[in-house]
Amino acid sequence: MASVIVVGAQWGDEGKGKIIDILTSKARHIIRAQGGNNAGHTVIVGQEEYKLHLIPSGILHAHTHCYIGAGTVIDPEVLIQEMEGLQQRGIVMKDRLWISPAAHIIFPYHRILDKLLEQKKGNRSIGTTGRGIGPCYADKANRLGIRVGEMIRSDIFPKILTSVLALKNEELTKLYETSPQSYEEVFNQYSHYADILRPYVANVEEIINVAIESGENILFEGAQGTFLDITSGTYPYVTSSNTVAGGICVGAGVGPSHIDHTLGIVKAYTTRVGNGPLPSEVKEEEKFLDHHQAREYGTTTGRMRRIGWFDAVLAKTAVRLNGLNSIAVTKLDVLDGIDTIKICVGYQINGKRHEQIPSLAEDFEKIEPIYETMPGWKQTISDISIYGDLPVQAKDYLKRIEVLCGTPISMISIGPQRERTIIMQDVFRT
Repeated sequence: MASVIVVGAQWGDEGKGKIIDILTSKARHIIRAQGGNNAGHTVIVGQEEYKLHLIPSGILHAHTHCYIGAGTVIDPEVLIQEMEGLQQRGIVMKDRLWISPAAHIIFPYHRILDKLLEQKKGNRSIGTTGRGIGPCYADKANRLGIRVGEMIRSDIFPKILTSVLALKNEELTKLYETSPQSYEEVFNQYSHYADILRPYVANVEEIINVAIESGENILFEGAQGTFLDITSGTYPYVTSSNTVAGGICVGAGVGPSHIDHTLGIVKAYTTRVGNGPLPSEVKEEEKFLDHHQAREYGTTTGRMRRIGWFDAVLAKTAVRLNGLNSIAVTKLDVLDGIDTIKICVGYQINGKRHEQIPSLAEDFEKIEPIYETMPGWKQTISDISIYGDLPVQAKDYLKRIEVLCGTPISMISIGPQRERTIIMQDVFRT
């Protein structure tokens, strides 16, 4: 039995939802450990498409227990809507979904401040989702946050909300010259949310650690991607949580020695949503895919993703930052029919070659990508189920990715459906 972490190894949107959904068939417990509803996983089951933002993708399998860990930030309105939407489609929540009392709560003032701060940044804005994630994490760091366990306690919530809201209203009115929040409206609204969510609150961290001691299969579901990590990512164009494997351990309340396998998800090319570096980005006239056919729109925002060739410098760094044991390559089929495929194998900055990503965003702007080229396979591969049946050019491309990243490929996705996946290694039998 094993505990497996799944993380994005690029800038998010790597197709983690599908891979997690497949691995869930062998896992009993699935935990989401960081981020908020700025993340999104899309899973296709038969003819049904599910878009999940807070609830672990594993909820689509009836045998699973799913958890939202302490490292997350939760907008209760969004969570309740997501729960109700899934229940209407026949997905059972009762006795299957639990929320950590230590997870922090997003309030209306977080969403307002998120948008106001982005406006004030001007050309320093990073293109946030405006969902209050950053301000909520900032309050957590400032010891001003309100957690799930406090929201559901009628003897605690009024006092702490009164104290925090006074400070937030001062910020809203004096710094941003906008309207204050009504205590009565916020209190009544969130007391209603508390009544709905109270039955789902449990000591998630203890439950997970008991499951580990019992030898049950556990899947830790990462949100966003490695280079959106607040510490190790392409700062300041990052999210507000630690998206690397170490951050997943912290957010789930699990020591790193309990993890048996860490799986990184990479696309067969590179994308990102919003502002920030993308060294291998292609110009519009050089675009090698159709956004609609390739489904390259953000699950959460609906924004068109920026497109680039596979960046091996980035992926190799992700292997190191996460301690990846293997990688899963997704959307290989999107490259069908391309004559020549490029791989970014190095960066040239001021005439000097670099094999590592820069620390500063300003240096990213100076990067000239160094490419290798490989022949494409120019045929449809989405119906292939065995690795050996892939075109030789596709196998050569995958082998080159393995060499450049320094880690083996354990899964290959060649379409959005569950069955369009080639399994090279069972990560739960490490």
